Amino acid sequence: VQLQASGGGLVQAGGSLRLSCTASGSTLDVYHIGWLRQAPGKEREWVAAIKSDTSTYYPDSLKGRFAVSRDNAVNTVYLRMDSLTPEDTALYYCAAVSGEYYRGTGFSDPRLYDYWGQGTLVTVSS
Repeated sequence: VQLQASGGGLVQAGGSLRLSCTASGSTLDVYHIGWLRQAPGKEREWVAAIKSDTSTYYPDSLKGRFAVSRDNAVNTVYLRMDSLTPEDTALYYCAAVSGEYYRGTGFSDPRLYDYWGQGTLVTVSS
């Protein structure tokens, strides 16, 4: 499966963005999808995940501000981000792991994922 992340851009603090992750080469419905981000000089950080059954997961620090959803009919997963702050500035990646191989170990480890999109840049100005 190939993943294409899009929807990044420049937004003012307090604003919102919706990122999209569109798959090609395979249907998305058998994959669990994670969103991760990487700010300059920092490690890659998990921000959300959605399983093939649409159950969603977030780190405690982002619950309430980020929301992940999926539309398998158009092979796309979305990440809605609200109340953005400059600390949310990063390159945002979507990544996939097959539900068949997922062992229930959580979604935060980047090594979990077998497929990655190219990243979309989110810049939040103060």
